[in-house]
Amino acid sequence: MTTQAAPTLSSSIRARLPIYRKPAILGLSILGYLIFAWLMLIVPRRSDFDSMIGFDSFAYWNVDPFHPYTAALGTLGSFTYSPAFALVASPAHLVSFDLFFLIWDTFLVANLVWLTRRMVFVWLVFLPVPLELFHGNVHILLATVCVLGFDYPALWSLALLTKVTPGVSLLWFAVRREWRSLAWALGATAAISAVSFAIAPGAWFDWVKFLTTSQDTGAGANDWYAFLFPPLWLRVAAAAVLVVWGARTDRRWVVPLATALAMPVFWVTTPAVLVALPRLRTKSRPGDRDRAAGSPLVSDAATAVPAG
Repeated sequence: MTTQAAPTLSSSIRARLPIYRKPAILGLSILGYLIFAWLMLIVPRRSDFDSMIGFDSFAYWNVDPFHPYTAALGTLGSFTYSPAFALVASPAHLVSFDLFFLIWDTFLVANLVWLTRRMVFVWLVFLPVPLELFHGNVHILLATVCVLGFDYPALWSLALLTKVTPGVSLLWFAVRREWRSLAWALGATAAISAVSFAIAPGAWFDWVKFLTTSQDTGAGANDWYAFLFPPLWLRVAAAAVLVVWGARTDRRWVVPLATALAMPVFWVTTPAVLVALPRLRTKSRPGDRDRAAGSPLVSDAATAVPAG
């Protein structure tokens, strides 16, 4: 009687490598890596480059949790998220910006690898992804929320306390009558906001004023491509329709699409949210709606994270 040897790490790696034997996949992977290397190593050395590496993440590192909205919108250090996020991000200033950006971008890369798995270099060809890593925004992190938010609805507080309008994706729970999941999402947001308000109430009034006086239409009023996109209210309405349809037909992959569509400012890095699609490419199982009613978890992890 023979015994089968346990699989080794090298055999596991070899089992995953055949996909890169396909010329198209291999070529796209190499191109994606070169694009990323160009953005991270070559572009910052150009004197005519208007921005800086980590432009968006600099606002998180530099934010004053008690006066977050002093920088002019669109300038270096401009902070637009909630005072709760400002409070969480404020300790970042204890280290140098270079170290913070290294840690933050490593975290984003870890999210990207988990979301796209062995296709990670192929996704680097999708320009919003390397640009997102270059600027250090939160779109890839929100992609992770789109995936894990079905199982852990409280994670949606991250979307509500940063970009705000992608919270339209919570209609998924309302349409499917998953009230406990909806309560977890809204309750976590309310609890975090309450703690933040108790610490820095003035910042919340400043944020409300900032949101109500902003003249952005969703694409960025001063951006050359603003005319290409509908106004924010129309995009949020379209995202709501998309989420309702997806919830009624068990199509989870519509959530990152709706989340991207509903972003308050639709910029070139916004579609980076779509890296959630590989994890949501299958529909939820027919019995999920019945099992999820009355449960804080929307479904089991096997549905949210299909094998393969």
